[in-house]
Amino acid sequence: MSKSLARVEAALKDAGIETEIREVGDARTAADAAAAVGCGIDQIAKSIIFRGEDSGHVVLFLTAGGNRVDAEKATAIAGQKLGKADAALIRAETGFAIGGVAPLGHLSEIAAYLDPRLTEFDVVWAAAGTPRHVFAISPADLIRVSAAQMADFTA
Repeated sequence: MSKSLARVEAALKDAGIETEIREVGDARTAADAAAAVGCGIDQIAKSIIFRGEDSGHVVLFLTAGGNRVDAEKATAIAGQKLGKADAALIRAETGFAIGGVAPLGHLSEIAAYLDPRLTEFDVVWAAAGTPRHVFAISPADLIRVSAAQMADFTA
């Protein structure tokens, strides 16, 4: 088991969440992940990471799989201009590689925002620390473990 996957598994356990972590193979898109676990595309909680231009730190936007982050709305919500976060910054602050950023288990505290669309489901699926693994979680627990603020930032 990878260190990243083990860290997510431990963070879920510490949060009191018993869930299934499932391998999805080479799921490069939310649609691929949804097909692999048998759910709708919007039940995939995508982790979209930006670099805060003022803070220099990453900002996490958890969005429904079929939605896109609107840069203007996201900038207003984050309270700072947002730019592209490179792989090194993402790895340094989250501990995860691009494509596997989990909503919890980060190496440092991260500002996070959640797409309200995710709260319309009983269960959503999020990355489990690798691009090949996801886990099921209730939206309420997702908000709790990610410390995300609900906000309208989608196009």
